[in-house]
Amino acid sequence: MTRPPVRTGSAGAAGAVHFSLLGPLTARRDGRELPLGPRKQRLVLATLLARPNTPVPVDVLTDAVWPDDPPRTARKNLQVYISAARALLGPAGDGGADRLVHGCGGYHLRIAEGELDTLRFGSLARAGRAAAGRGDVAGAARLLREALDLWEGPPLHDLRDSAGVAEEADRLEARCLTVYEDWAEAEIELGRAAVAVDGLRDLVERHPLRERLRAAWMTSLHQSGRQAEALAVYDDYRQLMARELGLEPSPAMAALYRSMLGRGREARRPAVSRRTPAPVALPAGTGAFTGRREELRGLLDVLGGGEERVVVVSGPGGAGKSALAVRAAHLLADPFPDGRVHVRVRREDGTARSRAEVLAELGRWCGIAESRTEIPATATGAEVPATAGALAVLAEAWQEWQARHRALVVLDDVPDEASVRGLLPRSGKCAVLVTARGQLPGLAPVHRIALPAPADGEALELLGKLIGAGRLRTDPAAALRIVRACGGLPLAVEVSGMRLAVLRHLPLAEYADRLDDPSAALDELVAGDVSVRHRIASGWRDLAEPDRWVLGRLAGLADDGCFTLDRATVALGCGERAAIRAVESLIDAGAVTSPAGEVTAHAALYEVPRLLCLFAREQTAAGEPELAATGAQGTAVDREASGRQGAAGDRTGAPAVALSPG
Repeated sequence: MTRPPVRTGSAGAAGAVHFSLLGPLTARRDGRELPLGPRKQRLVLATLLARPNTPVPVDVLTDAVWPDDPPRTARKNLQVYISAARALLGPAGDGGADRLVHGCGGYHLRIAEGELDTLRFGSLARAGRAAAGRGDVAGAARLLREALDLWEGPPLHDLRDSAGVAEEADRLEARCLTVYEDWAEAEIELGRAAVAVDGLRDLVERHPLRERLRAAWMTSLHQSGRQAEALAVYDDYRQLMARELGLEPSPAMAALYRSMLGRGREARRPAVSRRTPAPVALPAGTGAFTGRREELRGLLDVLGGGEERVVVVSGPGGAGKSALAVRAAHLLADPFPDGRVHVRVRREDGTARSRAEVLAELGRWCGIAESRTEIPATATGAEVPATAGALAVLAEAWQEWQARHRALVVLDDVPDEASVRGLLPRSGKCAVLVTARGQLPGLAPVHRIALPAPADGEALELLGKLIGAGRLRTDPAAALRIVRACGGLPLAVEVSGMRLAVLRHLPLAEYADRLDDPSAALDELVAGDVSVRHRIASGWRDLAEPDRWVLGRLAGLADDGCFTLDRATVALGCGERAAIRAVESLIDAGAVTSPAGEVTAHAALYEVPRLLCLFAREQTAAGEPELAATGAQGTAVDREASGRQGAAGDRTGAPAVALSPG
């Protein structure tokens, strides 16, 4: 590609070190390049700089340096590299404190915007998008160009043989590409398409399937009077899509092509109107939101960078999925100038809303349903399409709206793939953030973020926000017992905090004793109208009967809910293959957790979350009708599991889902 010209920018404080990741890893002091040491030391420094002002776990650093087989001395060697990085970085400007400190979350590198090119790049990109949102296209083009001037080539290209560093480098390059697209479109809107033609051509050669780049290249060629070349760009793309993916270009791309066939040089992509204030329909953020720093950072990077259109956040009920999604949506105003909206895909009683209801709500939010007389009000006051034809018309209008706008849609607590498949954008710059209890494996391609139970430190931080840090410090051991008895589940920790905030006289140790009692724990997790048992029961009802029976048997295996495949095979009274399918069905539903990394089924240690485990045992002891009826089939679970694959096809309408809304 044609490399953008490099601008040195302001010099900053004398003697300060300036780091660059948008190209090879470099460090300069007073304009002089500094030696960064051997390769492994540079890998450690690159990993820390790629996650500035955020704790980086020791395991992440170890994997970056020794991805396959760390030596026994890995920790000691890592400390040597950290010491060398401290010497290079020097003290921070605020009183000479260490820049690189170690805490419970790992190594935390404190660095200012002017000292790292990626931080400066992000700041300029956000300012440019904000200017575009205000209608200042010229200001946006200037700021975005200033950001691109920091881009010196493929990020960290000298260290990409490390898988961990390569992943961070790919993320940075995707952000650079998105900013380049923003800049090119701003220049096209200003009538200065010629300045972007050559750079777009080089980038399309490197990223031939990136449609937005190709559309900008087509438009810049057309606006420069090179119509035949612009049409050839589309023909090449159509053939490439058919050959590589068996697909056609998106409707927006095809519409752009048709507009060029019958118009002169003035044809360009329709500009988004920036005069109307962007509609925002988000719940208020919770003041108790705590932790989830890595997951929140990942969401902001993926959605803010524009490289992904659909992101699925999955995890057990009560894990904080909804709170995380709403928090991210509040922080993503700049990348989505055409609005942000939150829509629940379930009713308050836990039943699924119809796709027509959800689509009608989205249509009213963006204004496409206001003039459609074929969408009447129901007896409940909700407007939904009255016929299949009306639903199809509204669905197509929604897709057209998404193709023309840049908005963020949060579809919260999705029960299954079929509920949202027709709502996801086929083209354009809109993004959809989906939260679900189950994995929704039938949705592809999507970016997935699994939300496990938070670490003890994050759970304690949440509890401290609710009961006060001073009270937490009076008995930290009891506080730790409380969050562990809650399985770290944010909903349960929050309910515990709400109870303790009211029961000021209750010692933390006494409440921890109550939660440690398996027969009383769920009775204690009630605060007003918020009941953990009620939320779990809602998810339990979503499970298919065979899955409930399997979960009841697995919950009885161990006090801590952990089990292996061999123990599951014995408990279920079935063969190994049937046991694997039964366990994996519960993993898909979010009722069983599995190891994060790759491991064979025999070596894996699975777990039923503690509170779900207690609830399942209650249902078994109470002789729930479904469990009693299915329990007689214990030795026939092979037949149930072998039929589960066929049932999975039917489950698109009502999949097995465990636990409660996150």
